Amino acid sequence: MSTPSAPSFSLQGRVALVTGSTTGLGRAIALALGQAGARVALNYANNTARAEKALAEFRAAGCEGALFRADVTSETEVPKLISAIEDELGPVDILVPNATCDQPHKPIEDYDWAFYQSMLDFFIKSPFLLTKACLPHMKQQRWGRIINIGSEVVARGVPNFTAYVAAKGGQNGFHRSLATELAPFGITVNMIAPGWIPVERHANDPQSEKDGYHSLIPAGRWGIPSDVGGTAVFLASEAAGFVIGQNIAVNGGMTLQ
Repeated sequence: MSTPSAPSFSLQGRVALVTGSTTGLGRAIALALGQAGARVALNYANNTARAEKALAEFRAAGCEGALFRADVTSETEVPKLISAIEDELGPVDILVPNATCDQPHKPIEDYDWAFYQSMLDFFIKSPFLLTKACLPHMKQQRWGRIINIGSEVVARGVPNFTAYVAAKGGQNGFHRSLATELAPFGITVNMIAPGWIPVERHANDPQSEKDGYHSLIPAGRWGIPSDVGGTAVFLASEAAGFVIGQNIAVNGGMTLQ
């Protein structure tokens, strides 16, 4: 009887796109995928200086990739982005829609529909556009990985956050339906739902709020960006080929499935 081979976590030979990947969790995901061997397309929409610095640090870590500027909520820019990546790195095998915008906490009376629409654009429209653009290649080779980035806030029902929670809930539904649709083509669709993991955008958050959240984490420590990056590598790898339609919380036990 032959000995089963060990599961492979190598992404050698694969091309990954992580949107919004020059800062925050996206940057950590891109780095983790790159360190696992993928050629990574780093994407940004603004702040070219910060993006070029991120690319330099990415390459200094021994990773292979390139930088692509695009608004991933734009119906005209997304196909151009995927085409540009294909020309420089190869067709996209691993898609991680991660880009976001500001996420203010407000009572519902203080939101307007324009802000709600911006949330829907980033968390439903963008994953939809990106998925459609990447699918021809994934279906042709009968292999692909789509990893949506959700949030624990959907499970926790965080107050004064209705726009973000609603959009992330919609993205969760999108990924669940997409997972069963694409599974027959060898394409896995999963979601990572991080907890509050402090990154650059949280630099000015009130310390009292940070302390209050930290006190509730069963693991007794803050999550760090590489916690999310490691989960992305697993889901992108051959080892997760039979993991489909799952929403994996990376939050130290704040929510339980």
